[in-house]
Amino acid sequence: MAHLLGAESVSVAYVTRSILDNVSLGLEDGDRIGMVGRNGDGKSTLMRLLAQRSTPDSGRVTKRRDVSVGYLDQSDVLDGDLEVGTAIVGDQADHEWASNPKIRDVMGGLVSEVDWHARVSSLSGGQKRRVALAKLLIGDDDVIMLDEPTNHLDVEGVAWLARHLQQRWRPTEGGLLVVTHDRWFLDEICNHTWEVHDAVVDDFDGGYAAYVLARAERDRMNSVIESKRVQLVKKELAWLRRGAPARTAKPKFRIEAANELIADVPEPRDSLALSKMAMSRLGKDVLDLEDISLAITDGEGQDRQLFDKITLRLAPGQRLGLVGVNGSGKTTLLRLLNGELQPTTGKVKKGKTVQTAVLSQEVRELDDVSNSRVIEVIESEKRVFAVGGKEVSASQLVEQLGFTNEKQWTRVSELSGGERRRLQLLRLLVGEPNVLMLDEPTNDLDTDTLSAIEDVLDGWPGTLVVVSHDRYLLERVTDSQMALLGDGRLRDLPGGVDQYLELRKAAGPMTATGSAASPAISGGSAGSSSKAELRQARKDLARIERQITKVDAQKGKLQQQMNDAGARSDADFEQIAGLNTRLQELQVEIEDLEVQWMEAAEVLGE
Repeated sequence: MAHLLGAESVSVAYVTRSILDNVSLGLEDGDRIGMVGRNGDGKSTLMRLLAQRSTPDSGRVTKRRDVSVGYLDQSDVLDGDLEVGTAIVGDQADHEWASNPKIRDVMGGLVSEVDWHARVSSLSGGQKRRVALAKLLIGDDDVIMLDEPTNHLDVEGVAWLARHLQQRWRPTEGGLLVVTHDRWFLDEICNHTWEVHDAVVDDFDGGYAAYVLARAERDRMNSVIESKRVQLVKKELAWLRRGAPARTAKPKFRIEAANELIADVPEPRDSLALSKMAMSRLGKDVLDLEDISLAITDGEGQDRQLFDKITLRLAPGQRLGLVGVNGSGKTTLLRLLNGELQPTTGKVKKGKTVQTAVLSQEVRELDDVSNSRVIEVIESEKRVFAVGGKEVSASQLVEQLGFTNEKQWTRVSELSGGERRRLQLLRLLVGEPNVLMLDEPTNDLDTDTLSAIEDVLDGWPGTLVVVSHDRYLLERVTDSQMALLGDGRLRDLPGGVDQYLELRKAAGPMTATGSAASPAISGGSAGSSSKAELRQARKDLARIERQITKVDAQKGKLQQQMNDAGARSDADFEQIAGLNTRLQELQVEIEDLEVQWMEAAEVLGE
């Protein structure tokens, strides 16, 4: 493979510490490299050096003469006075760029919902990110470098970006270097992983799953002192092997070694034990939304129905993941559950013993303790905590989430964005809520910190609701998922995030109001169907509606049986699990019927 660019003995140091020390590495044709490491360890610094946006203190960066590099920084680099269209394609006429299939694909995947004539300065942070990414991807660079490209992208946007990068070059052409905390994304697109730590860079074959195994093997063979870190790596590896075997099929690593490593590692969490503990803390009633409707006024002054008679019942110990398109109401749903917002119609029922806590997307909750030190913030709540059935001190708990002895005495105002995010979550947990809601918790966090947070959540006995575009996190810490598709409804996802992406694909692009456009379903339209076909479609529609009503009634009975079974003092959790399995089967049946209903409605033109 031909060499594209690289670094020879580069070093970078700040006043107090060394960031990179005598690092040599290279990027060749066909390389798709993901960079991982703790916040502040030098990932972005290394990328800027390789993109020749900064210079090392010593050593040099090499680049083949004919190689062009496209680079997406974390900062806002767009001219705010430009219109969106001009910012992306410059002075090209519509017919010029529209004739290029690659540009059309990028536009459709990233900016189809952005006003083409809006000024960049008027866009939200997420929209600006999409425009900057589109501007980069329509080019023909030999090497693309992306620093946290999935920030502000929803699940669908992340999936599109992964697919685009997989298909952008032939397997032996082009080079990609990406820094991201999105572990699913790393596994989808990367064939190498660079771990930046302690001023050095270690190279591993494969994506994130292969890196986890290789790091565990390296730590075991070298008898690394960091035993706590090893246990976290092994625990995550156990989940990767047992819970998501498809991830381990792609990278090159030894399955025998993996099985040997995790032979003595328990499942990430004991769901049955946690359910019993949650029941004792919460009772049978947690939070219920019954026939909730909510209308909002959008930015143009138009009323929009955000929720239309949705029902959600949270059970003790339930771990629910929420996905959905931007603007579909995920954060609003959390605010309804937390009692911050009242619905237009419907009821919100809250159990008597329920104590909620919400990790918001902002970190303003720490403003009142900005002059305190990290350890003081936690000790002010409590000095000893129960985690996973064991008692730990405040100092031990703080260290578990990445605050070293030195960092524990840092003032909150001096923490980085990722460190503030960690402390924000830690402060919520020590308040001992029994219902925890996390709104995009992965923002600003590195992969090691995410593993540590997942480890803490594994032993947390309460009801958990997570809103996130990070599908790895959703699959890791939640047991069921639901979706908001922008049409006012809340859907179960027995098939997880993959099912959500299929539903979004069937629903088609979003309209300007945020609702899904009519799906393009094959099979003719009202204008071209014969009278016989129209009669049959009407019969099918009536039959399907009857079936949906019937299955919905069965679902209601099952839900009541689960509630009754959970309310008994001698609750049979195996029986509850069986009822829940049947409930998921009924939901799949409803989804199939809904697809049939849409096909029949398409024939009628409804």
